[in-house]
This record gives sequence, structure tokens and C-alpha cells, in this order.
Amino acid sequence: MPLASIPSPAQGVWHLGIIPIRAYALCFIVAIAFGVWLSERRWRARGGEKGVIGDIAVPAVIFGLVGGRLYHVIVDWQTYFGPRAIKEPYQALFVWEGGLGIWGAVALGGVGVWLACRRRGLSLGAVADTIAPGIAFGQAIARWGNWFNQELYGSPTTLPWGLEIDQAHGGVPGTLYHPAFLYESLWDVALGFALILAGRRFTLRHGRLFALYVAGYTLGRFWIEGLRIDPVGGVDHAVTLLGLRINQWTSIVLFAGALVHLWVNRHKDAEEHVVPAAREENGGHHPVGSA
Repeated sequence: MPLASIPSPAQGVWHLGIIPIRAYALCFIVAIAFGVWLSERRWRARGGEKGVIGDIAVPAVIFGLVGGRLYHVIVDWQTYFGPRAIKEPYQALFVWEGGLGIWGAVALGGVGVWLACRRRGLSLGAVADTIAPGIAFGQAIARWGNWFNQELYGSPTTLPWGLEIDQAHGGVPGTLYHPAFLYESLWDVALGFALILAGRRFTLRHGRLFALYVAGYTLGRFWIEGLRIDPVGGVDHAVTLLGLRINQWTSIVLFAGALVHLWVNRHKDAEEHVVPAAREENGGHHPVGSA
């Protein structure tokens, strides 16, 4: 056994009387709060109205939770359905037990953002570019929920930062594993700062900064996903196609889509609405910064 390692938490749930306090949920709450706070600051720096991002976050989070859970259940359907199921079908609704697919969350969360922008007369591209760094930093925080749940870990390693995993979560005594959750968290932090710098250095409007986030995240997620061996509920239910996990194929498709968006819109530098369009028509002024 190496002299150094990363221990896994002894528990991820605490009880306040009869109320369970789950670390996984707390990490997501902190992630959402930080993402909204940062995005609100960036929106105000672009001349946007105070409180807009907070209002948009409500439908985005609700839709995102539903989408994230749907993606997880679809990809890991054997956990809840079929002859190899290790959980009851109704447990697919137990989002607090862990299991949120980022792409389902982004897809349906995006629908929530679009509906809110349409109602307010705001540019979806302007909002998406504003919140992109906040999403990256939020994911970095949320990944620590996987640490408490002892999930999202990679193949065995002898590196000093190897992760200890209990047998109940698929670990083997005396074996350490790549902390894939930590790799992704660090990647997301670096991505968040890179997006902020890119937004200041270049004119990336019309959803191009968000496309850069998608490209950057999928690039890291592809290789991190390739490291993973963690089972779902104690059984390896990872769905693969041609030797790659479904999440890797999703990363490939979205990475390509992000590059296409960046190329097609490379010459679009016109300003976008950061105040309701109706207000602008009445003479409202909306400075657009590089935040």
C-alpha cells in the first residue's frame, strides 16, 4: 500500500432528527448557489438587470434536475429495470441517492433558460455566454458529491493520490483507484478560469463562449470517462458501444457540435440584448462588456 492516499468519507448522510442531510445534495446546492452568484455578477458587468440570473435559475434548475435524472436512468436503465436490476423501478425517482447525467441536465436546463429568456425578451446566446463559467465552476463543486458517495473513480493506481474505496462500493481491500471525480473537478476549475480569460480577451458572443465551454468540458470528460471502472449500485452496468462508454460517444458528438457552432458563428460580433427587448425599443441603453 502506498504511503499516501485519499480516503473516502466514512459516511455521506447525517441525520438531523428524522431528517437526512445528504452530502451529495449539499454539494449540488453549494454548486448552484455559486454558479448563480458568479453569473449574476457577470450579467451585471454586461449591463444586465439585477436579479435576472436568479429568476432564470429557478426554471433552469428544475428542468435540469429532471433532465439529469432522466439521462442517468436511460443510460443506466439496467440498475432499475430488467432481470439484472438491483433497485426497484420506483427508486429511479430517488435523485437524492445520486445519479445525475450532466448532458441531460444541460439539455433540459437549457430549455428552462430558453423559456425564461423568451418570456423576458432576452438573448439566449447572451445569457448562455454569461453563465458558462458559472456552470464549469458549479460542476467542479458538485463533483465532490461523488466523493461522498464513493463513485466516479477510475482504474487501480499506485500514485500517491490514489483513492480508497470501500468494498460496498466496488473497491478491493489494499487497492487504490484513480480519483476520477477529482480529475474532473480540477479540469472544471481550470476550464472556468479559461472561459473567463477567453471572454475578456476575445469577442465571443452569440453562444460562442458557451460552445467553448462545451468543447472544453467534453474534451476532459472523454478521457476521464475512459478511466472509469466504478460500478452502479455495486454492479458494472456501464453501457458501451464499440468499446466506448455512452458518455464518451456523447462527448464526441457534442465536441464536434461545439466546434461547428464556433466556426459557423465566427464572424458574428453584433451586440446582444442584456435588457428586455421591449425596454430597448423604448430607448433603454444596454452596454455590453466582455465579461
